[in-house]
Amino acid sequence: MNQQYPSVLLEKAVNEFAKLPGIGSKTAMRLVLHLLRQDVQAVESFGQSLITLKHDVKYCSICHNISDTDVCEICSDMQRDHSTICVVENIQDVMAIENTHQYKGVYHVLGGVISPMDGVGPSDLQMQTLVERVEDGGVREVILALSPTMEGDTTNFYIYRKLENVAARISVIARGVAQNDELQYTDEVTLGRSIVNRVVFTGQM
Repeated sequence: MNQQYPSVLLEKAVNEFAKLPGIGSKTAMRLVLHLLRQDVQAVESFGQSLITLKHDVKYCSICHNISDTDVCEICSDMQRDHSTICVVENIQDVMAIENTHQYKGVYHVLGGVISPMDGVGPSDLQMQTLVERVEDGGVREVILALSPTMEGDTTNFYIYRKLENVAARISVIARGVAQNDELQYTDEVTLGRSIVNRVVFTGQM
């Protein structure tokens, strides 16, 4: 039996919130009712922040991390080690690694991993720009910091094959991260140690 709503506007708002990942209809209803209890200024500020985010947020022209400017703060920071590139799946992984305070290089955000089952191939990811960054010279090490899943391992192997003839060390984070765990959900101590204790990637799947 479909839930009955006392207002079409309420139903529409709940349905929009329920489209968000991890938000069911009950949670969506609680969120909408919470907003209704707030004053108009607070709700308008909330809505405007989302509109501004969508219109004004940028992706770094170098590493593809989310940024307020064309080049993100990490890539523009001359105190960082620009000869070391840490390859990650998404921006959440950048944030997770930064929170460990164990890494001082720069990043490259792929925007996903190779997953034939989901129709995601190398051309759907920021692979070519990674190759170009390394081929431009000055990169001594590429750290593969993808989640230890089948898709992550497949992506690691693909990157290794693309870069194996380039004069750069290719390493992979230590397997302190549990198999099939997503990087962003790994605790900071374990993730930090996996970065510090990284090993040379040999192309083994």
